[in-house]
Amino acid sequence: MTFTQQDTRPELESAPGSEWWRTAVIYQIYPRSFADASGDGLGDLPGVTAHLDDLKDLGVDAIWLSPFQRSPQKDAGYDVADYRDVDPIFGTLADFDAMLAGAHERGIRVIVDLVPNHSSDQHVWFQEALEAAPGSPERGRYIFRDGKGENGELPPNNWESVFGGGMWKRVTEADGTPGQWYLHIFDESQPDFDWTNPEVRAEFRDILRFWLDRGVDGFRVDVAHGLIKAEGLPDFTPDPEGGSMGGDSAGVPYWGQPGVHDVWREWHEVLAEYDGDRALCAEAWLPTVAQTALWVRPDEMHQAFNFAYLETKWDAEALRDVIEESLIAYGAVGAPSTWVLSNHDVVRHASRLALTAENPQGAGIGPKSPGQPDPVKGLRRARAATSLMLALPGSSYLYQGEELGLPEVIDLPDDARQDPTWFRTEGERYGRDGCRVPIPWTAEAPAYGFNDTGAAWLPQPAEWAELARDVQRDDPASTLSLYRSLLAERRAHGLGAGSLKWLDGFGDDVVAFRNGSIAVVANLGDAPVDLPAGEVLVASGPLDGDRLPTDTTVWIATA
Repeated sequence: MTFTQQDTRPELESAPGSEWWRTAVIYQIYPRSFADASGDGLGDLPGVTAHLDDLKDLGVDAIWLSPFQRSPQKDAGYDVADYRDVDPIFGTLADFDAMLAGAHERGIRVIVDLVPNHSSDQHVWFQEALEAAPGSPERGRYIFRDGKGENGELPPNNWESVFGGGMWKRVTEADGTPGQWYLHIFDESQPDFDWTNPEVRAEFRDILRFWLDRGVDGFRVDVAHGLIKAEGLPDFTPDPEGGSMGGDSAGVPYWGQPGVHDVWREWHEVLAEYDGDRALCAEAWLPTVAQTALWVRPDEMHQAFNFAYLETKWDAEALRDVIEESLIAYGAVGAPSTWVLSNHDVVRHASRLALTAENPQGAGIGPKSPGQPDPVKGLRRARAATSLMLALPGSSYLYQGEELGLPEVIDLPDDARQDPTWFRTEGERYGRDGCRVPIPWTAEAPAYGFNDTGAAWLPQPAEWAELARDVQRDDPASTLSLYRSLLAERRAHGLGAGSLKWLDGFGDDVVAFRNGSIAVVANLGDAPVDLPAGEVLVASGPLDGDRLPTDTTVWIATA
C-alpha cells in the first residue's frame, strides 16, 4: 500500500532537551503488590530488589514507587505518618538504600511518591493539633474551622469527600466538648495541610532534601492540583459525572487554585540544587491538556501525567485529537508530553478498553457493574493501545503487571475489599482494589511467586497462573514478549526523542503516523486495512498476510 503524509499540519516534536526524563519509560511499582520477600502477604522493598534484574530485562529506564513511608495504611500508604522513614511492613531505610543502589547499578533511576496534600491523622503534627487549642500554631498547620449552626454543629461548608461522605470531621476538644472541624479531601484519617502556612512549606522542602540526599532521581507528587483551597472555602456542588479525583475540575475550590504554582516553583528550586537532572512529575487532574501544561512550565514541574490521554476512549478520531493537542500544549511550554494507560487508581486498561458502560474514574468495577468487559477484546485492545503509546514522542509510564496483560480483578469477595472508597460509599463504588491485586511471577509457586508462603493481602484469581511471568518469558507471542520488543525497538530508534507526522490514506478508523523512520499504524475499525511497505518490526497481534486486523497496531521500518 502507498500512503501520503499530511502536509497541512506541522510536524509535532517532543520538547527539546537531553534530560533523561524527557524520553524515559517509567515503571510504576505498587510496593504492597509487587513482590513479598518476608512472606507476610504484603509486598516490600527487598521484594523489589529481588526483581530488579527482571525490570532491567523488560527494558525500563526508571521505576516509580508508590508510598512506602511510615503509615497506618488506612489508604494503602497515601496516609503518611512519617515522611522520613520506611514503614516496617515494607522494610527499613537500609532496605531502601540497598534497593536504590541496586537499581542504579543496573542503570534504572528511582522516583519516590510524595503525598503533600495531607498527612495521616497519626502524624505527630496532627496529634499535636488535636491536643492544642483553636487558633494555636499547631492547628495552623492543618485546615481547622469553626462549624456553622447555633453550637457549631454543622460543617463549615458543603464539600463532599473524594471517597464519599462529607469532607469535614468534628473533633472533641481536650475538655471533652465538641469542637472545631478539620478538612479532609479524602478519608477522615487524611487531614489536609494548610499550604498557606510557611511552616508547612519549609517542612516539605526539608523532606525533599532528605530523599534527594539519599540519591533519589525525582518525585511523583500526589494530588499536585490540590494543596491550595479557594479563599473563604465557598460551598460547591461537584459534577456527579466528574469522577472521584476531580474529573472536570473547572471552578472546583479545592482543585487547581493559582497559588499552588508557587509551591512547585519552590520545589523546582530545591531539585535544581542537585546534580543529575532530578525530576518532578505531577498527578494533576485538570479539565484540559492546556491547563495541565501550566503545571510543567520551565520553572515548575518537569512532567505531568496525561490523564486526558488515559481517559480517551478507544476511538481513532479522539486519539488523534488528544495526541496532537498534547504535543502542541506541552511543547509550547518546553515540556515533554507523558503517556499513560493504567495506574493504581484506575481500572486496568486490559479491561477498561472493553467496557460497554460509563465508568467514572475511581469507581472501579465489580460483579454487579454494568457493561462487563470482554476479556479477549480487552487484551487485544490493550496490546494495541500500548503499542501505539510507546511509539509516541515523550515519556511513557507503565503500571506493574500490564506487561503481563493483567486484567482488572472483578470478582473480589466483598469481605476482601480494602479501598476506603468501598466503605465510605457503603459498597456503591467498588474502588481501586481490582487493579492492586498482587502480581504473578511463577505459575506453580505459592501466591504465583509473589512470596514463598502463599499469603496475599488481596486474593489472586486462579486464571492468573497462565499469565505468570515464567509462563510468558519464552513465549514469543506473549504480552511480556511484546512489551520487551516494543521497549527495545523504541530505544533503538529513539522514538521518545522523535517527532510525529500524521499519515494519510488509511481511513477514519485508523491512527497512523511516522516517527522518524518508523511508520506506526493502529487499526481501531471493524475491517482490516492494507499495510504499508516496509519491514514489520513489532505487531501487537497476528497479521493477516499484508493486512492489519482490527484492534491491532504495527510498527514498520520504512527506510
